[in-house]
Amino acid sequence: MLPVKIDVIIRSSRRTLSLEITQNAKLVVRAPQRMPLRAIEQFIVRKQSWIADKQRFVRERYAGVRPKVFADGEQFLYLGNTYRLYIVHDSELPLHFNHAFFLSKDSISRARELFVAWYEEQASVTIRKRVDWYAPLFGLKYNTFSVTRAQRLFGSCSARNNLHFAWRLIMAPVPAIDYVVIHELAHITEKNHSRRFWTIVERMLPDYGQGMHWLRDNGHLLVI
Repeated sequence: MLPVKIDVIIRSSRRTLSLEITQNAKLVVRAPQRMPLRAIEQFIVRKQSWIADKQRFVRERYAGVRPKVFADGEQFLYLGNTYRLYIVHDSELPLHFNHAFFLSKDSISRARELFVAWYEEQASVTIRKRVDWYAPLFGLKYNTFSVTRAQRLFGSCSARNNLHFAWRLIMAPVPAIDYVVIHELAHITEKNHSRRFWTIVERMLPDYGQGMHWLRDNGHLLVI
């Protein structure tokens, strides 16, 4: 019997094994299509100490993160700042923002859907502006831009230079947004995380560490 429970095995055309600990401390294994289960289990046994440490870290980190209930007075992040939610009775709009969030009482049942849509709209405008500011500044051209509902990554750049950014990123401060934007733009030139890649990132954004560290320490808070 394995000392660690495997929650999900995802097989694909990849050549190597990788492990992921999700926000609820589940173990996800990504494996080559034809790799025998025994080989996967042997890998898990060798990595059991790392898995246990990572799961413990995740449980401790997310212990204080509570799902939003969309109650009057609740705080929501936007561009790194927190804003209060007010439940109102006479609003013509289901949800609107004006130095605070105002949610119609009649729309509470679909509050999360409304918040996500609002965040997606803001991300489409604000993050796109940051991309379109930096890309020409460094002579870079991307193919398409999109905002996604990705839960694991804040951004990605495909082999065809399609840029994708999670709507959750709009809750972070601008330096963190800029770090992700620069990170993905740098992948247009370098499709890996080599020393050359990080040299490119630093040249484009010398203080990228500020945003990177903010996301490392606070990225788990960018949820609703």
